[in-house]
Amino acid sequence: MLRKLEDALILIVDDQEPNVLLLEGFLEGANYTNIKATTDPREVIPLYQALQPDLILLDLHMSPLDGFDVMEQLQEQVPFGTYLPILVLTADITLEAKKRALSSGARDFLTKPFDHAEVLLRIHNLLETRFLHLAMQSQNDILEEKVHERTLELRQAHATVLQRNEELKQAELETLERLAIAVEYRDDITGRHTQRVGQTAGLLAMALGLPPEQVGLIQRAAPLHDIGKIGIPDAVLLKAGKLQPEEFEIIKTHTTIGAKILSGSRSTLLQLAEEIALSHHERWEGSGYPRGLSGEAIPLSGRIVTVADVFDALTHERPYKKAWSIEDAVAEIERQSGQQFDPHVVNVFKTLPSHALA
Repeated sequence: MLRKLEDALILIVDDQEPNVLLLEGFLEGANYTNIKATTDPREVIPLYQALQPDLILLDLHMSPLDGFDVMEQLQEQVPFGTYLPILVLTADITLEAKKRALSSGARDFLTKPFDHAEVLLRIHNLLETRFLHLAMQSQNDILEEKVHERTLELRQAHATVLQRNEELKQAELETLERLAIAVEYRDDITGRHTQRVGQTAGLLAMALGLPPEQVGLIQRAAPLHDIGKIGIPDAVLLKAGKLQPEEFEIIKTHTTIGAKILSGSRSTLLQLAEEIALSHHERWEGSGYPRGLSGEAIPLSGRIVTVADVFDALTHERPYKKAWSIEDAVAEIERQSGQQFDPHVVNVFKTLPSHALA
């Protein structure tokens, strides 16, 4: 079970006592009670080793060590694969300072004077990602232990165990990309729907003539399209029968939930993923959700992923339906051209070879 965000241990590092008091006030007002603070940046490493905080709020311009020095020291202390969010707080609004902070290990960046609501929103998003990562890391630790036990019992299966171990390492890397695969496991026992959607979306983006960099971004961002399902109750998400109207309204909220989880990032990839999460259920004729966009008002990335997502859903078995053939699925997408789908995207999709879609 996930810990409550309010239980997070937050470390405030700022050499100005008034700033520390202000941030403590913000946090206590939002029911965060596990707060530690220091005005001496030299204490950060001992405090990190003793407390293992979930989030560090770090000022940049301090003495005798500045925030960049602190982040450099932390990089030597934080174990590889650990997600320790650092939210940099500073009055320096220069682009150079932002780039340097983010490249030094900061996960997000806020400028002074602080906006109360924005501070709490950024903290909430970083802690949510931290806790989800810890939950998945715990599951991976359990799986790795089972693999180790299996290796001891079945020495002749050593090669197979190594392969599974490599798969687990790959799963850990995917976990760092906002845990898209973890969400997919809730309603797809294979866990491969997101990967297939990403591959098809990449092929379609390439066929549409998008630049290679944009093609790569779409292929990597598309698997995050349903991350909002983490907020949908199992009773609705896993229901085998037809959804009632009120249940469908709950399902529809996964678009806005996903966009909220992905919001606030400086990363181009996650900004694109947020756009896709919010728009991949919009329809060309305007009856989609959540915003009822139509035509080219729908982002191209969303129009691409809509086709890839529906195609994959049609061609794979679900509790409520059999898998369609590729030919029947392509024909159905063509029938919905100009209704659910962008006609130009559909025309290009039809040119993709069947073996690439299998």
